[in-house]
Amino acid sequence: MLVLLPPSEGKAAGGSGAPLKPESLSLPGLAPARAAVLEELVELCAGDELKAREVLGLSEGLRGEVAKNVELRSAVARPAGEIYTGVLYDALGLADLPAAARKRAQDALLVFSGLWGAVRITDRIPSYRCSMGVKLPGLGALGAYWRGPMASVLPEAAGEGLVLDLRSSAYAAAWKPKGEVAGRTATVRVLHSQVVDGVEKRSVVSHFNKATKGRLVRDLLLAGAAPASPAELVTALRDLGYVVEAEPPAKPGKAWSLDVVVTQIHH
Repeated sequence: MLVLLPPSEGKAAGGSGAPLKPESLSLPGLAPARAAVLEELVELCAGDELKAREVLGLSEGLRGEVAKNVELRSAVARPAGEIYTGVLYDALGLADLPAAARKRAQDALLVFSGLWGAVRITDRIPSYRCSMGVKLPGLGALGAYWRGPMASVLPEAAGEGLVLDLRSSAYAAAWKPKGEVAGRTATVRVLHSQVVDGVEKRSVVSHFNKATKGRLVRDLLLAGAAPASPAELVTALRDLGYVVEAEPPAKPGKAWSLDVVVTQIHH
């Protein structure tokens, strides 16, 4: 099982350790593209700060993120599983997973990134700021930029098993499973269900979406679940107590669509 995750806007900083070693990152086929993005991002942030903030979509209060990007090559690098924070990663709780579940996480989780393309949670990276929605002056929109490198690398990373796609739309733009891989891919949407005046209303709420996705992955890892197909994933999630509505693809080469319906978040 390969689980595709979005990164988090917020990232842990500080700590001690060696700086980034680009050659040590997983998916070495992405190395040339990573080097190009890193070079342009550092150059951008070392120049006109106002322009850099505009390109990166940063407010005045986040100007420190620009300075941080300038130091990416020399900054302390930590495992990506420690760098990414926020609602999804809080619910996933990598740090306190038992050893067996953590090993499964290391094998299964792939975090998409505007800067790195995609990394494993064991890959050591510095804290950075560069979302997939950024349009760099030289390389253009990163979602489109990454499609070529991803198309040549990700199918192999997907192997022959289930691909559980939990990415947000901006990160999903960087790689869309096709053909046979798409047929064993399941995308997940989290719907918050409320009864108002006796009528059920469903909506997509960011907090419920992120927290449920993190908890869902954690529960699969803890259970040692190994669904080999979207249909087996539906069964596994229902066995774990989730309310899941599944929609098989209408034609070959398309992914399954799963709706996980929640009324509240259980911590």
